[in-house]
Amino acid sequence: MKTFDLQRMALDNVPMEFLAEVALRSLYTFVLVYLFLKLTGRRGVRQMSLFEVLIILTLGSAAGDVAFYDDVPMLPVLVVFITLALLYRLVMWLMAHSERLEDLLEGKPMVIVEDGELAWSKLQSANMTEFEFFMELRLSGVEQLGQIRLAILETSGQISVYFFADRDVRPGLSILPKHCTPRFKTAPESTDYACVRCSEVITMKAGEQQLCPRCANPEWSKASRAKRVT
Repeated sequence: MKTFDLQRMALDNVPMEFLAEVALRSLYTFVLVYLFLKLTGRRGVRQMSLFEVLIILTLGSAAGDVAFYDDVPMLPVLVVFITLALLYRLVMWLMAHSERLEDLLEGKPMVIVEDGELAWSKLQSANMTEFEFFMELRLSGVEQLGQIRLAILETSGQISVYFFADRDVRPGLSILPKHCTPRFKTAPESTDYACVRCSEVITMKAGEQQLCPRCANPEWSKASRAKRVT
């Protein structure tokens, strides 16, 4: 085989006329995927559960094959789409009648922040890093965890945030980027400090060193008292 053969790379052994057939096949699969998304009533991947993303990936595989390979007939792909659409409807009906099945396929919402404190062990079990989680909170206008009464990681991957009233905001861990929040192992002054790992807030005196009583982490940042800017 000749390397960097432009004819082979561009068309291989198919005739130029096959490009028009590829365009027709692509239009066909586009219409099928569009109809499926209309059927599910979803507007974006972030609104989809793991089960729904799995179905879309399966559809994408079938759509890609029929769009590009001349030896893949179009009618069986239509059967694939109809089968998956019926499967989706059946599973949605079963989940509506079985909470256990719904939890198995969709997962459960998970409380990640409660009363200004991070449930860092839950965050790890959700396969989400603190960096990702804090970025999502910043996009919701959060500066420090003490502003949050409750933050819930939904099954779609989105985060629902419920805030304290300004008068109830607590000292908490700043979630600004690392270069904006100096970290200390020795307290430079007497004030409240937040554990940079689990967000536990304690009062330390100047020159004091402590391990976090919650996670044994030795690193701290000054607890922020910032209120929400709305």
